Amino acid sequence: MGNTIFYILLAIIVVWFVYKQFVPVKGVKSLNGKEFEEALKQSAKDAQLIDVREDNEFRQGRIVGAKNISVGQIGQKLDQIAKDKPVFVYCRSGMRSKQAAKILSRNGYSQIFNLNGGIMAWSGQVVK
Repeated sequence: MGNTIFYILLAIIVVWFVYKQFVPVKGVKSLNGKEFEEALKQSAKDAQLIDVREDNEFRQGRIVGAKNISVGQIGQKLDQIAKDKPVFVYCRSGMRSKQAAKILSRNGYSQIFNLNGGIMAWSGQVVK
């Protein structure tokens, strides 16, 4: 009986973790590569493009015009991101940028766009 309860609790924790990882974030638009590129072009003059990967990843290749603020630092650098302009975030696969988007959303940002699939889903220009 004790093992059964343990496995039930473990299953609940796993389901909760998976749910939290994949549920959409309120106020965040998750876009595929083409949608992200189009939205970025439409907002070109106001867009804030943030690469939330680590500095060494950023140096290996980034989307043109991106500013590097790692997901671990974004909470401390909110003053570098305007709340009244669209914020476009990406990482390698889309998971860290989703975390960054959650932080932005909790801090009052309302125009947040996440690149679903990260830079791996990007077909536009990349610079080193």
